[in-house]
Amino acid sequence: MNSSFTLLVRIVLGLILIIFGSNKLLHFIPIQPPVGPAAHFMSSLNATGYIFPLLGLLEIFIGLMLLFKKWVPFVLTLLVPISINILLFHLFLDIPGVVMALLIVTLNTMLVYKNWRQYKTLFV
Repeated sequence: MNSSFTLLVRIVLGLILIIFGSNKLLHFIPIQPPVGPAAHFMSSLNATGYIFPLLGLLEIFIGLMLLFKKWVPFVLTLLVPISINILLFHLFLDIPGVVMALLIVTLNTMLVYKNWRQYKTLFV
């Protein structure tokens, strides 16, 4: 991947995370509530009172670090379990949102691949 494409991927992923992370705190994007088991799962998480605000702050932090190109390998490591959980939630409980989940996982995977040199020592 050339550096201008990587820059574009990093900026797009950063903006997605900032927008959706901010939405978890400010609720400015109307989102169709899930139904069935997904609704029960989301209401349980919401009832804790801390999961969504914490997740929103973490997504905003990761998005800002990606936009400003600071600690990129570290924040991508933080994003891996979040993006996998987003994908699994949509695959098993709320299939209509799977496209955005696949986009986030794909962009994250591309950036991890680009920064693989920094991760090699973790697997020796």
